[in-house]
Amino acid sequence: MILVRGTARGTSLTGTVYEPDDEPPTYSGAPEVGTPYVWVCDSFYEVESGGTALHLDDRTVRVAFESPSPRGYGSVEEALNSAEKHVRTQFARIGIKGDEVDVEVVRSP
Repeated sequence: MILVRGTARGTSLTGTVYEPDDEPPTYSGAPEVGTPYVWVCDSFYEVESGGTALHLDDRTVRVAFESPSPRGYGSVEEALNSAEKHVRTQFARIGIKGDEVDVEVVRSP
């Protein structure tokens, strides 16, 4: 299992790349992903009202979450590249530029 964490302005988002020997989580409605590497992470977007308060260093935004959608990849490099892009995209959705996001990759023992 590989964790990919993006951090910016006092908040973070972490997703997981499941490797061939790992068993990705299953839940009602999850698509079957028949590839060696599976990326799973929340997606969110800013909303005017409702949602969940997300406290950043400079402001508070309200976000709504989409259901996580597993994505499959043939290689670890493809999975990690997609994971980093996904994390940066989520921050961009709340007005944080991609170059402001620190991305950390942590292999689980």
